[in-house]
Amino acid sequence: MRTLGAFIFLLMTAEQAAAHGAEAHLFHSEWTIDPWIVTPLTIAALLYGRGSWRLWRRARTSRPVVAKRALCYWAGWLTLAGALISPLHWLGEQLFTFHMIEHEIIMAISAPMIVIARPAGIFLWGLPDRLRRSTGRTMRRSSVRSTWRWLSGGTNATLLHAVAIWAWHAPVLFDAAVSDVTLHRLQHLSFFATAVLFWWSIFWRSNHGVAAWHLFLTMLHTGALGALMALAPRVLYVEQTHAAATWWLTPLEDQQLAGMVMWIPAGTIYAGAALAMAALWIANAGRGVEHVQRIRPS
Repeated sequence: MRTLGAFIFLLMTAEQAAAHGAEAHLFHSEWTIDPWIVTPLTIAALLYGRGSWRLWRRARTSRPVVAKRALCYWAGWLTLAGALISPLHWLGEQLFTFHMIEHEIIMAISAPMIVIARPAGIFLWGLPDRLRRSTGRTMRRSSVRSTWRWLSGGTNATLLHAVAIWAWHAPVLFDAAVSDVTLHRLQHLSFFATAVLFWWSIFWRSNHGVAAWHLFLTMLHTGALGALMALAPRVLYVEQTHAAATWWLTPLEDQQLAGMVMWIPAGTIYAGAALAMAALWIANAGRGVEHVQRIRPS
């Protein structure tokens, strides 16, 4: 309860802290203009925007589908951009709690929204004609397709995503990523790329029952990792929590709050998705039984 109270107090007073003349380098919140982040986001936005416009002009009856997918894509793109370049990213460098929020947005909100949109085709339409045709031929190669099928298979994608999460949350590696910009970029890329593979397997590769199982497993292991952070008796992430005192938290409280973010809110997303997939699986199974009963001779 004390930790939860500290989190609420933190959110209520963060803006006040900046106004009371705390250390300038800690409270000088800025948007993160990192070319290694801004450039790929800009290219993705331009390609999708151009491709959507070209496809919209050609489409007639399929325009509602294009619009729905575009809505999902831009929701994913905006949350991804917000997590990586907004002041949330700067806050994540100061507090473990906000760093964890940033990671969960990338993995549990941005990635699934972009995957639902299935943007690859739109990206191709956004390319110049000659480049689009050559890229399309490359994507149709058997080696490329077999590699993608292996990476996005349910078990493989779930394991790859789990390895990325647990490996980067090893205290030594996590603290190193906080101190090293290149490692930090690689960390975020690993989280997003494996999350895209995971959610692709959930939405487009697995049947609803298998998808529910993989979501349940992911909820269990991420919840266990969050619980380990929240219930640890000592500080595990020394570098990440070094500025906690400036925000009226102890390093251990900051770590506990970060663990609870992974444990409860993120776990709720996976649990909700698992329940939705299980409900679809049961509904489809019921319709299958009814269909069999209707066509069975009396």
